[in-house]
Amino acid sequence: MRDELVGYLLEALDDEQRQRVDVALADAVTGPPLRKDLDRLRRAAAVLEADAGTERPPEGLARRTLRFIENHREDGRRLRPHAAAAGGPLPRPRIFSEERVPPRVRSPRVWIDRAILAATAIAASVLLIPLVLDGIDQSRSLRTQRNVQSIAGGLAGYSEHHRRFPTPPDSGPLSRAGLYAPTLVSEHRLLADDGTFLVPGSDLAKRSLVIPSLDEVKRAAAAGDADAFDRMVRSMGGDFGYTLGHRDAAGRLQPLVNLGRAHHPILADAPDDDGHWSGNHPRRTHHVLYEDGHVERIGPHALHLDDHLYRNHRGEVRAGVDAEDAVIGDSHHQP
Repeated sequence: MRDELVGYLLEALDDEQRQRVDVALADAVTGPPLRKDLDRLRRAAAVLEADAGTERPPEGLARRTLRFIENHREDGRRLRPHAAAAGGPLPRPRIFSEERVPPRVRSPRVWIDRAILAATAIAASVLLIPLVLDGIDQSRSLRTQRNVQSIAGGLAGYSEHHRRFPTPPDSGPLSRAGLYAPTLVSEHRLLADDGTFLVPGSDLAKRSLVIPSLDEVKRAAAAGDADAFDRMVRSMGGDFGYTLGHRDAAGRLQPLVNLGRAHHPILADAPDDDGHWSGNHPRRTHHVLYEDGHVERIGPHALHLDDHLYRNHRGEVRAGVDAEDAVIGDSHHQP
């Protein structure tokens, strides 16, 4: 099974192999050592993310490079015309003794050839690096989508058993969006340390975050260490934000009932501090889970077309003002 972990990490396994690895990772006996090995592999592969922010090549660079190469090829032919081409005799070669070998002089053609090779290599690098980064970003996005689908399964099982989704308290220190993750972990619907709540390559993933249980969150809140509790609630939801629900006319937070709406988001890539985008992916791709269980990948230009994903109808990072006002909050946000 360890031989398949590299393929699992790189999304190179077929569905049957991937399911076999998923089962082994979730197993109480085989899971812990395999998850530890997978975490080592994930940290070793983190260097691939170093160039994730590389800029796109300037428009027309390839065309200008090819024109440069063609122009210098023509110049090179003019620099060394063959005597036979003009109808004259071939030049007589000169022979030097070892003692009288003249200093080595590089012809202009040598420098031109090298310049052509260098320009071609640079052009190839500029054109190929974005393709490589595209592949890395696609792999990262695919793994994120699978993680969101796994969370969707945990949320669906919870709602079938409790007749509602995980809902934070109306008020108090535990009234946080990220409480959904410790809730699912405490009911053994998802594992705390297998990376399901993380985006590959994120800061939290590099720290190998382990989701706390509900009891651990409650003990941290009662301990009185405000800084430690704040650190916990800021990360306990992982890299994903969760719905803040809505309040009724009297201001009471309502239970998150599963109505199966295909247009109502309940989880997504967590927002940045400005509350407008998520920085989980270099190109601002957003993975959004809807109430009916389907997941969509949405680009930044289509994210807030119908309704702002991270703010309610009043423009606040708070619970919605009615049942149709969906708001995704970061782990520490309070309804």
